[in-house]
Amino acid sequence: MGEREDLPEETEAETADAQQSASFSPELKLEAERIAEALVFASSEPVSEGYIEERIPNGIDVPELMQSLKTQYENRGVNLVRVEDHWAFRTAPDLSFVLHRGEREARKLSRAALEVLAIIAYHQPVTRAEIEEIRGVQTSKGTLDVLMEAGWVRFRGRRRSPGRPVTMGTTRSFLDHFGLEEVRDLPGLEELRGAGLLSGRIPPDFQIPLPLNDDDDLEENEDPLSAADIEELGLLTPGSKHDE
Repeated sequence: MGEREDLPEETEAETADAQQSASFSPELKLEAERIAEALVFASSEPVSEGYIEERIPNGIDVPELMQSLKTQYENRGVNLVRVEDHWAFRTAPDLSFVLHRGEREARKLSRAALEVLAIIAYHQPVTRAEIEEIRGVQTSKGTLDVLMEAGWVRFRGRRRSPGRPVTMGTTRSFLDHFGLEEVRDLPGLEELRGAGLLSGRIPPDFQIPLPLNDDDDLEENEDPLSAADIEELGLLTPGSKHDE
């Protein structure tokens, strides 16, 4: 047999991490699960993996840990769900009617607000002018205000184009409310047609854009909002108290 070739540095590091992870006792792993479970349970907002990592034994793989917890809760009355790199407990979808029985129905969004929300979700980052171009009508400030107040839409940055228009995108609260792990989980063309949300007479070349990941990383043609921008816009961008 030939001599063993040296492993690349990355492979050696991955092997070392795997060996370290395997070295944790079942008791230590269980304790880490209990801590993570308590942190998520005690929070009213999705908890970031970074926040959990700071509070469990060093070296434990947080995504793997949370995935294990998620599996344990799959058939329970509450489910552990991932929202981007955050985690939260939510009522099992098939039991939501029990909790909502007898409650007053929440005020529904207007058709205009739904259209604007859909455009922002599928086209983000998008400016107000681009929204109006897609809809073919002017968008009132009140419509955007409703979406901002709901915490589903946020200002991202300023486009590097004439006039430096503000760009908008969806928030983590938007994903959480609609049960999405990430923006790429938004329904595609066939799903929308199957749900009866698209007319059977749509053009044959009609396409729904592939949503981008809604993260804090600005695109090359976007600049971050300054303190003066935030003051001018009259609000702060939504965020979680556990955000890193």
